[in-house]
Amino acid sequence: MAPTITEIESTEFSYELEDRGSYPGGFGMAYHPGDTATRHLFGVRVHTDEGVTGEYVGGNSPGMAELNMIADYLVGRNALARERHWSEMKRALRKYDRMGIGPIDIALWDLAGKYRDASIHELLGTYRERIPAYASTYGGDRNGGLDSPEAYADFAEECLDMGYQGFKIHVWGGEWRDTDEVVDVVHAVGERVGDEMDLMLDPACQLETYADALRVGRACDEEDFFWYEDPYRDGGISQHAHRKLRQQLTTPILQTEHVRGLEPFTDFAATESTDYLRADPEYDGGITGAMKRARVAEGFGLDVELHAPGPAQRQCIAAIRNTNYYEMALVHPEVPNTTPPVYADDYDDQLESIDDDGCISIPDGPGLGVEYDWDYIEDNKTGRRTYD
Repeated sequence: MAPTITEIESTEFSYELEDRGSYPGGFGMAYHPGDTATRHLFGVRVHTDEGVTGEYVGGNSPGMAELNMIADYLVGRNALARERHWSEMKRALRKYDRMGIGPIDIALWDLAGKYRDASIHELLGTYRERIPAYASTYGGDRNGGLDSPEAYADFAEECLDMGYQGFKIHVWGGEWRDTDEVVDVVHAVGERVGDEMDLMLDPACQLETYADALRVGRACDEEDFFWYEDPYRDGGISQHAHRKLRQQLTTPILQTEHVRGLEPFTDFAATESTDYLRADPEYDGGITGAMKRARVAEGFGLDVELHAPGPAQRQCIAAIRNTNYYEMALVHPEVPNTTPPVYADDYDDQLESIDDDGCISIPDGPGLGVEYDWDYIEDNKTGRRTYD
């Protein structure tokens, strides 16, 4: 008999990020000496009648609102029937973005690995045990950090010296936005390290017009960038716009981070609206959903790049052939990554977390292969919801 789900817990907690804040007049995390930002995340636990518990830490408030709609359905059901549950939750959340599926699906995969005494990538089918990482920066600031094209180039060179094989630029936002300076950053970084690193640019939809996106993309062409991602204000979701942009550039386009749902994702590939595809187990329906995206990409002969760092991303990457890099994000010369201090083992995702070859390894313990610090989560708890 398979284990039966008896209870689901969602615990909200907060933690502080020193020397960080938002762009003035906008959104996004940047370096702000002397300021402190507070971030909220969620710890999800799925308990069973056999004493095996699946765990995941991440998520956001909108996603947890959706979890509130589907958690009661799972209680009393087979904890290993992930594909069936995924299909039912997908339908139940058809009016919404379905981001509530991710955390619970990841926890169910963690549970399955612990129940079978196997890592998630072993359950999926292991392809690799390590992969190169690229350094993915914070957005630009005006406070002595990533505050100029030269500062970005200096940091890229520092990352190269550490062993990173790729470097991705996030640019200024809000009132600090400046398309001319983005072009200058592309050239400064390309001229400094372009012969030795794969370079990527992710404006995170900051550019305001198609003309801006085209101008910046042509700068990427001149510096032979590896990819150009989510350039402008369509929000990263228009197939027509990115197909037109592709036709004007030689730099490969990477899209679908903000495209929710397997079918619209598939349409992006089918209409030749992107060169690389994105997947994120937290955003895209958990490990079940992220692996579906990877198989769709493989069927089209395309690569899929996993968004953001984390143990769930590492487990997926280990079971995917058609992927190139692990995103070590967000990194900066003055402040650490924004990831929460919730690991009780030696797992981390910081600038210094790569090995001498610029790679990260895949945890091989049961489930996600990490041990969460639930004492820290409890000590910083701001709320809890239990379903039983």
